[in-house]
Amino acid sequence: MKKLSKFKVALALTLGISTMSATSAQAASGQFVTIGTGGVTGVYYPLGGAICRLMNKDQKQTKVRCSVESTGGSVYNANALKTGDIDFGVMQSDVQYKAYHGEGPFKGKAEKNLRAVFSVHPEPFTVVARADSGIKTFADLKGKRVNIGNPGSGQRATMEMLMKAYGWKKSDFKLTSQLASNEQSKALCDNKVDAIVFTVGHPNGSISEATTTCDAKLVSVNGPIIKKIVDSEPYYSWATIPGGMYRGNPNPVTTFGVRATVVTTAQQPEKIVYELVKAVFSNFDEFKKLHPAFAHLEKADMVKAALSAPLAAGAKKYYEEQGLLK
Repeated sequence: MKKLSKFKVALALTLGISTMSATSAQAASGQFVTIGTGGVTGVYYPLGGAICRLMNKDQKQTKVRCSVESTGGSVYNANALKTGDIDFGVMQSDVQYKAYHGEGPFKGKAEKNLRAVFSVHPEPFTVVARADSGIKTFADLKGKRVNIGNPGSGQRATMEMLMKAYGWKKSDFKLTSQLASNEQSKALCDNKVDAIVFTVGHPNGSISEATTTCDAKLVSVNGPIIKKIVDSEPYYSWATIPGGMYRGNPNPVTTFGVRATVVTTAQQPEKIVYELVKAVFSNFDEFKKLHPAFAHLEKADMVKAALSAPLAAGAKKYYEEQGLLK
C-alpha cells in the first residue's frame, strides 16, 4: 500500500464520514487507503462511503484511515489499481473477469495481480428511454440518439459488448454521446438523447431523476441474442427490475446483469484487507441499512458469487476464521 494517494481527496465522504485531507489523515491514523468508486449519483460511491464509514469507526485501534474517491467507473478503477493510484476499487463482475483474464478492454494485458475481496449487490443493465421515442426493446435503439456511457465506465464496456453482439457500430445510431452517469438524466429530459444506459444497482438516483423530471420508461433487454450472452458467460445472469420502483413504470422489466465487486491487488498488505473485510462483515446489519441496494445481501453469497480473481489473502483469512468458506 502506498503512503499517499496520487488523487486529490476533494469530495466529502458520504454517509456521515468527515472530510479529511490525505496528509492529515495519514498523520492522525498512520495509514491511509483510498477506494475508487464511480459517479456520485450511482451506487458505487455510497458503497465506498459505507465501507469507509465502518472502517473509520475503529481507526484508533486499526491505525487505518479510509477515504472514497469518485472515479470514471469499473475499467478506470482496474487501471488505477494497476498504477497504484487507488488501494481498493469497485467494479462490475464482468470487468473483474476480463481484467484478470486479459479480455475485452484488457486484451493482451491480463491483470494477474488483481485480487477479489467480496461481491455486493446485483447490477442489472438498464436502458431508460423517453416515452415519446418509440423505443420498446433494446433492439429499438438502432437509429436512435443514445448515450452509450463515458469511456472507462462499466456501462460503456457492457454497451460495447452488446453492440458487437448485435453487429452494430456507432454509425448505426443517429447520435452517440459519452456522458457520465450523473449527466445522462438531464440530457434525456432535455431531449438531447432518446435513451441512456446504466449498469447499476436499484433504486438509482439518476434513474429516479429521469423518471421524475420527464416521461421516461425502462426498456426490456432480452431475446435470443441476450440469452446467448447470458448462457455463455459465468459473470452474467438474468435480472428483473421490480415494477413501481420508478414513476411511470408500474411493471417489472426483464434484463440481465452482473454484480458489483470490491477488488484490490496482491500487493495490498494482508492486514489492510483483513481490517476492511472485518469492518463490513462484523457490522453487517448496519452495512445493509446504508443503501437500499444492500438490503438483501447474504454473507455466503458475497464471499463467492461473481468472483473470478483469486481472493485477497486478508479476505481469505477472515472468511476462514468465520467459517464462510465451505
